[in-house]
Formats: sequence, C-alpha cells, structure tokens
Amino acid sequence: MDKCVIILAAGQGTRIKSKFPKVTHKVCGKEMINHVIDTMKKANLNNIDVVIGKGAELVKECTASRNVEYSMQPEQLGTGHAVKCAKDFLQGKKGVVAIFAGDAPLITVETVQKLIDTHINECNVATILSSLVEDPTGYGRIVRKNGEVEKIVEQKDCNAEEKLINEVNSAIYCFDIENLLVALGKIGNNNAQGEYYLTDVIGIFESEGKKVGAFVTDFEETVGINSRVQLADAEKILRSRINKHHMTNGVTIINPENTYIGADVQIGPDTIIYPGCILEGTTTIGEDCIIYENCRINNSVIGDKTSVESSVIIDSEVGTGTSVGPFAYIRPESKVGDNVKIGDFVEVKKSTIGNGTKVAHLTYIGDASVGENCNFGCGTVVVNYDGKKKHKTIIGNNSFIGCNTNLVSPVEVKDNTYIAAGSTITKEVPENSLAIARAKQINIENWVLRKK
Repeated sequence: MDKCVIILAAGQGTRIKSKFPKVTHKVCGKEMINHVIDTMKKANLNNIDVVIGKGAELVKECTASRNVEYSMQPEQLGTGHAVKCAKDFLQGKKGVVAIFAGDAPLITVETVQKLIDTHINECNVATILSSLVEDPTGYGRIVRKNGEVEKIVEQKDCNAEEKLINEVNSAIYCFDIENLLVALGKIGNNNAQGEYYLTDVIGIFESEGKKVGAFVTDFEETVGINSRVQLADAEKILRSRINKHHMTNGVTIINPENTYIGADVQIGPDTIIYPGCILEGTTTIGEDCIIYENCRINNSVIGDKTSVESSVIIDSEVGTGTSVGPFAYIRPESKVGDNVKIGDFVEVKKSTIGNGTKVAHLTYIGDASVGENCNFGCGTVVVNYDGKKKHKTIIGNNSFIGCNTNLVSPVEVKDNTYIAAGSTITKEVPENSLAIARAKQINIENWVLRKK
C-alpha cells in the first residue's frame, strides 16, 4: 500500500503582508513548510509532494534539502484545484494520500499517525481531521449521523441546528487515492468565487454512499497562519512545546517564557539554560552544561560540562569542560578543544584551538591553528588579512604569547616558545625560543621641559 502526502503551499498569503511566500516564514527558527515536511517524515511518510505557485522558486530553495517532489499550481483556484495539480504525483499509486496545509506548522507526529491509522482501520474512503471548539463561527461544521460523517456544512449554509455543532473541519484530510482521482474529475467551480473546493469531494463521496470518517484532534494543532499576529501566536505555542520537551528530558530551563530554542536543537540532561538564550538550527548541547544568560548559539556543537556566558557561537564546535565568555564571539568554522578558556571580548574566526589553551581576554584569533596548552596574553591579534587575501598562522603546543602581540600572517610559532609582550612577529619563531620584536626603549631626559 502506498502512503504519500500532498502539502498545499501555493498561496502568497496577502494578510501576512510580505514579499516572501507565506510558508517560508519561520516559526521557532524553521520555515513553516519545513515544519510540516519534517513532521511527515518523522511519521514515516517520506513520499511527499509540495504544491507550489506564488514564489515557487523561494519555496523550492528553502525545501531543497528535504528530498520532496513538486507540483505547480499556476493559478490559485481553490484547494480542489491545488490537488488536481498534483494528479501526476498520484497517478499509478494505490493506497492512502494525506493532504496537509503548508501554513499549519503545529500539527504533531502523533496526530498524523493517528489520522492515517484511523483512515485505514475504519476502511474509510475519506477521513477528515476535525476539532472541537467553543466558538465554531466561521468554520465548516462536521455533521454526523450514527457516529459517522454525513456531510460538511459551511458557515453560510448552516441552519439553526447546525450552527450549534462545535466539531469543525480543519481542511486536513486522508483519502483513498483511486477514489480521490475519480472524484477530482467530478468537482466543478460553479460558485461565487469560481474556485474548486476539496470539500466538494467529500460531498461526492457522501452522495455515492461511500464511507467518510473523522478523527478529532486539538484545535491548536490545525490552525493555519495567515497574519503576523498568528505567526507570533504559533511561535509561542511551539516554543512552549519545545521547552517542555527538553525539561521532561532532564534539562533545567530557568525561565521558559524567556528562552528561545529551535525545533531541531538537542540538549543533554542536567544542562541548565538561563533566561534570554537563543539556541538555533541544528545545535547540539551536551550534558551538565551551563548556558548562562543572553547567549546565541546557532548550528553548533557544545561538549559536556561546558559553560557559555553572554556569548555568540555560530557554525562551530566547542569541546568538553571548556569555558566561553562573557562577551566572546566564536565565528563560523571554528573548533575549540577541551578544557579551553575563551574569555571576555575574545573573537575566534575559522580557527582551531587545542586542548587546554587559555585565551583569557581582548584577543582576536583568525585563520589560525593553535596547539595545546598555549596561553594568550591580553590584546593579542592574529593579523590575518593583508588587504587582499587571508593568510594562516600556526602556533605550536605550549606556547606563551605575551600581551599586546601582533602575529602577522602567514607565520609559524613552533612548540615551547615565548613571545615577549608588545612584539610584532613577522618571521618564524623556532622551537624553545624567546622572540622579542619591539623597538628599543629610549628615555630623553628633560624633553617635556624643553618642549614647554
């Protein structure tokens, strides 16, 4: 049996007031469309077709790593028309197709699986994902007879009795593929909007006496995002879910309302997250870490027992038992070893820092390879740029770099070396050497008195 998914993502979303397609806007650091795709894959639904239209190239660009297919909807003529545009994707398949909205990122893996299971176990031709709400105004009502779905009635068509029904249609469905393809050929656009509605397929099945079911889930999961206000509401809901997940797994989050963790972040147990932190992308944080206040960590790996305080780490690796910050900046393609000290106002860019090295404060290390157990004095600068090209600096193990040193790349400092404070190093420093590269001090007595 085929199990596949169609995700509707062709609309521009005029109410969100953006030049970008609505489904590319992010919730907790990930595009809405990618939230839906990733949820499908976690539910073991890997055969996915995304219906695109407005801003098609941008949608393709942001989903390029997801290994999905695409169908084009050149004109937005309703949900039924969108599924018609995916007929080539469905042709030759036998089994189940689930249809989801690309702007409904709060759907959970459990609900997706239960919807599919309900559809198969009840032998339905169509299964509607429905919700129970206190105020159903504006939503299509699910009318049941003897427990089975009889029809969907839109708000404008409800009689007095039907208006009291609080089970509503989420516009998420599961269909038998062969029956769906036949029914799509029968729906028309004889309505005020001139559009093809997927709900008309449900009406066709009802008229033919085919079994239509419904699975009830939390309304929160089915909400589509149509405005910036709703985008913020979805962010709050998903952030709460993410934070609860981590706390359940043994992470201490001191103030969940003021902690921002992306959907794909992993955190080990007994780690403590202080307020104001932003953890993004595919970041992985180990066990027994302390992430102090106001840190931003993006697409990075932090080892066990490491602390980070008021610092930024991007696309980099930090080892075990290391201390970073406060106010450090670890820029992309950096690899910081174990038991390292990266102190206040230290910037590391595209460099490796060996185990046990200390870079305590006010230092820049760029395009460099630093060995183990080195010590950098305050104010050290790796001068890696000559105005046209970046050059590499190599520093061996057990080197001591005095305060206010300039290392002019390309240059190599061998193992077990000392560099005197205030030096500007332009040539190789041999192993076991002391390098002094500064002007001789001259004191001119009474110079100030003569100047006056």
